[in-house]
This record gives sequence, structure tokens and C-alpha cells, in this order.
Amino acid sequence: MAKKAYKELRPPERLLLGAGPSNIDPRVRKALTSPIVEHLDPYFMEVMDDTVELLRYAFKTKNRITLPISGTGSAGMESAICNLVEKGDDVIVCINGFFGGRMKEMVQRCGGNAIEVKSEWGKIIRKEEVEKALADSNAEVVAIVHAETSTGVLQPLKEISKLVHQYNALLLVDTVTSLGGCELNVDEYGIDLCYSASQKCLSCPPGLAPITANEKAMDRIRNREAKVQSWYLDLSTIEEYWVENNHAYHHTAPILLVYALRESLRLLYEEGLEERWRRHKKSCSALIKGLEAMGVKMHAQEGYRCPALTAIKVPEKIEDQNVRGTLREEFGITVSGGLGELKGKIWRIGLMGINSNRRSVILVLEALEQALKKEGYPLKPGSGVAAANKVLS
Repeated sequence: MAKKAYKELRPPERLLLGAGPSNIDPRVRKALTSPIVEHLDPYFMEVMDDTVELLRYAFKTKNRITLPISGTGSAGMESAICNLVEKGDDVIVCINGFFGGRMKEMVQRCGGNAIEVKSEWGKIIRKEEVEKALADSNAEVVAIVHAETSTGVLQPLKEISKLVHQYNALLLVDTVTSLGGCELNVDEYGIDLCYSASQKCLSCPPGLAPITANEKAMDRIRNREAKVQSWYLDLSTIEEYWVENNHAYHHTAPILLVYALRESLRLLYEEGLEERWRRHKKSCSALIKGLEAMGVKMHAQEGYRCPALTAIKVPEKIEDQNVRGTLREEFGITVSGGLGELKGKIWRIGLMGINSNRRSVILVLEALEQALKKEGYPLKPGSGVAAANKVLS
């Protein structure tokens, strides 16, 4: 039998304008090719310390426990939940999209009693509903998504945070899509524990999940009745590797990914966090104006749209996969379809990190116009680009 031949790996070049990952900044890609050292090497300890400091800047926090979990954003979610939730705990889980539902699943797997506060996919969670759930339960944790990746909704957090703390509970927040691209201030917002991911607005490869926890959250973790069910994701032991002076061995960190994250955070610091937020807002505004000029309708609630991710309704009589296929195969542009109950009903266009710029806005509008025309959708040629340019200029 002839030995099977495997071709050299040659992935296609894509402009990644979906729900993530985003394209990697060339300077971050360069960091990935740097010489590898041991995970306990003094040089790597310096890189770790820089990464922690820069993550505190990105999260806008002074939390001592601020570090990247070695795993994807879902590992960050699992770490946050399995550290805070014990068997029998009441946990309020706010669900207005796919990832709120995933949080509920993880709470239940930890033995917690998930109390749902639900809203229509595309709408924000109402603070009145959160207060009712707090009043009617013994919940000591409230979990909510800041930027719901499945719908493009950006959830207001300040008033809900105030309510949560009035009931002496902890606020756990998913910031996977918002960190580095949307206004986020962990300390000012009163977030007790939150997690994110490296591959979206940080323009870094997938594989690391930044997480930060204040002392109130860590007190709960350190005084649990039972040990955290996951040894690997236990923050009370990971902290000894990441934020203690001796950097005690815990696991072999993905060294090259940490190099990349450190570099991506350095670039964020160089640009300035507020300037990064402004850039994402401007790109998003231009994209929305262009889409509306083309007659395309937004999905997310007006006034609460995520600057990093725009969800739009698939026009009637237009086939979702045909349009996305044209964008990918003819223009080399990736956009995402809907998840869960929104599958086939929306497209999700991400302008994240390095991709949040004029070029991306114009290219995706021009390509989408061609893809829609191919499917028989009526629109005025160039209308989207013209409207976007008014914002961008």
C-alpha cells in the first residue's frame, strides 16, 4: 500500500471580519517566531511580569490577580465559574444570547442552581429583572455578558453592578469581545471577576484567556467549602505562578502565545486605550451608516450596539450561506453567520483590533454589495461606501 502524501501547509489569506478571530498584527506575528525559552527562565519571568502589568492597563484595574489563563476564552469562562460556584449555590445568569446560555451550562455542571434572567436575543438585560431575581433568591453571584458575541449587543453594566453589590453578591462578567475594543473599566464598573480572550480586539492568536479578580472574589475562592473542581483552572494556585515573586511552577505556559499577548498589549498601550475605543466606535459608525444606506437592517438594539461587532439581519429571500460563500471565495473576506436561534438569520461583521479601520469598512461594504447583487438584492451601486466615507472623512 502506497504511503499517503501530505502537502505542505499553505492556508489561504483571509481578511477576518467575522466574530473572531481577527487578523494578527504583523508585530504580534513576529513575536510568535521569537526564540523559545523555558517557562521558568528568568527572561520569561520578565515577560510574564510585563504581561500582567499591561493586562491591568487593558482591564483598567489595580487587581493583583490579573493574568492570562492558558486556554481559549471558554477556558476563561470555565475558570471564572468553577472558582466562584460551589454545589448548591444560587447563581443568577443573564441570558440574551448564545454565550449567556453557555454560562448557564457551566454553572449547572459545577452543581450550581442557575436562576435565569432572560431577554430577547438582540436586546439588553433589564436591571429591573436582575433586581427581582436578587430579591427572590439567595444568589451570591450574578453572571452577565458585556458584549454578546452572538447578537452584537453591548450591555450597560454600572447600574446592574450597583444592584448586585447592594445585595452583597459578586458580579462576574464576560468581556471576551469587549476587551481592547469597547469602553471597559473593571474597577470603576465594580466588576468582581471577569475574563476575556486573546483573539478578538487584541489581534492576537487564540489560546489565552485574560482574567482578573478583585480581593472580594478571591476571598470567596480561598474560603470555599470544597476545592475548586478543576485543578488546572484554580486561580488560588495559578496565582503562585503568575503574580507571586517566586513564580512557583504550576504548568508549562504556552510561551510563544504569551510573547504574542505581551506584544499585542504593548501595542494597545502604545496607541492608548481611549484612542483604541474611539477608533472602534468610528469604524463601527461608518459601517452601520454604509449598511443602512444599502437597505440592510441592524439586529442589535439601537443605542446598545457593540463597536467591535455589528449584527445585521439577512434580507428576505437572500440565502445566508451563498452571500458568505461569495465574500469568502471571491473576495477573501470572512464574516460570520448566526448562532443558535439566529442561525441563518443574521450576519456578524467584526471590526476588531487591527481590522478596525477605514480599509476594512470600505472593502467589506464593496464586497457585500457585489455578493448581494449576485443574489438579486436591489440596491444603489456605491451607496454603502458613499455613506461610510461621510463618517470616515
